[in-house]
Amino acid sequence: MDIEIKLDPNYKTPKIIVLTDKVTDEINALVSRISEEAPQVIAGFRDNILRIIEQEEIIRVYSSGGKIIAVTDSGEFFLRSRLYEIEERLDRARFVRISNSEIINLGRVKSFDLSFVGTICVSLSDSTVTYVSRRYVSKIKKILGV
Repeated sequence: MDIEIKLDPNYKTPKIIVLTDKVTDEINALVSRISEEAPQVIAGFRDNILRIIEQEEIIRVYSSGGKIIAVTDSGEFFLRSRLYEIEERLDRARFVRISNSEIINLGRVKSFDLSFVGTICVSLSDSTVTYVSRRYVSKIKKILGV
């Protein structure tokens, strides 16, 4: 991707123009990231106490029994958003969906075991072992460059 900056005293407000032959996921992610004005806050509840969770703290976010749970080093927190809404708030460079019910923090992955046929076993920093669903295997392999 080429980046070009032009200085023009006639523009008091910055203007961004994207020139491309087609709209790709990369372009959509770029537009999304540029258009975000406020930091995306993740609020979690535990014992009726609300806590702001920093994205770096999150190991994984998953749904279970109709509830959305964020796992951090300091424990589990219940989130009052849907999984897709949480996914939109999380940094796409750091977090990836591995199934319809789970998102993981790539920075908290200890290892990926590719020896399983049709899936990938993921070991996380909190000793949790989870699996990439078949639907997401090719996406994860692309991210890993395999």
